[in-house]
Amino acid sequence: MKTETESKEIPPFIANFGSEEPKPVNFTPDDLKTGKLAKKLPRPTGYRLLILPFALSQKTKGGIYLARQTVERERLTTVVGYIAALGPDAYKDPVKFPEGPWCKKGDWVIFGRYAGARIQIDGGDLRLLNDDEILALINDPEDIIGI
Repeated sequence: MKTETESKEIPPFIANFGSEEPKPVNFTPDDLKTGKLAKKLPRPTGYRLLILPFALSQKTKGGIYLARQTVERERLTTVVGYIAALGPDAYKDPVKFPEGPWCKKGDWVIFGRYAGARIQIDGGDLRLLNDDEILALINDPEDIIGI
């Protein structure tokens, strides 16, 4: 006969070094499609871009659950993001951008680690960056993160 502790499965959030189920702390590009989040987002002014930093999954492709501290550290230090909105003057300077815009709404980009201003809305992080702080375009953010 199994004891009470042997018959219970350990939920992933307890096995993940915590006693409570973690709450989501980041937005995804899919969240932009819902009217609720879209109404709360700030509209960038001037030459600024609104970026949603990439949210690392708590579970790896191989099925391993990452510690909350690891997910939180990656969230704070990410250099990959999704362009949610562009200000009205972004990439309009013909002297600075003679070949046109470097990126557009909906692109995944790489930016400097300490670039821009960090904003929190409902526990989710956003960044406001200048248009010239974008370093590169990428196709898939998981290719860069690699976990």
